[in-house]
Amino acid sequence: MTTKDRILSRLKRSKRYVFTRDDFKDLASYDQVGRILRMLVKEGVLMRVGYGVYTKARRNVITGKIMPAAPGGSSAVMTEALKRLNVEYKLTGATECYNKGKSTQIPATLEIKISPRFKRTLVIGKSKINA
Repeated sequence: MTTKDRILSRLKRSKRYVFTRDDFKDLASYDQVGRILRMLVKEGVLMRVGYGVYTKARRNVITGKIMPAAPGGSSAVMTEALKRLNVEYKLTGATECYNKGKSTQIPATLEIKISPRFKRTLVIGKSKINA
């Protein structure tokens, strides 16, 4: 089995949708894992969210573009990525009201307040944190 096959196997077996490079450090060296992850991004199996952060991807049936495979979409990927990176965050605005049941209006965008010490940029499509 090649390293790429091992990484693909681990991705398919996992119930998570967000991965970091460290999740694969037992399979190969840092550089080799990086090359394989870049290859999987080009193939459309993964999407790059930020530095060292990836998510499972799938092709949109209507537009044909690559999108996150997570059931909650890009907002679910963002919150899962923040949890994986051990960043404290708080939902604010309409997102907080909707999640607490104070409003039935579904928020158009995810509103998150994060620690000012978190400097990493996370981007999925038009959803951005620290950009």
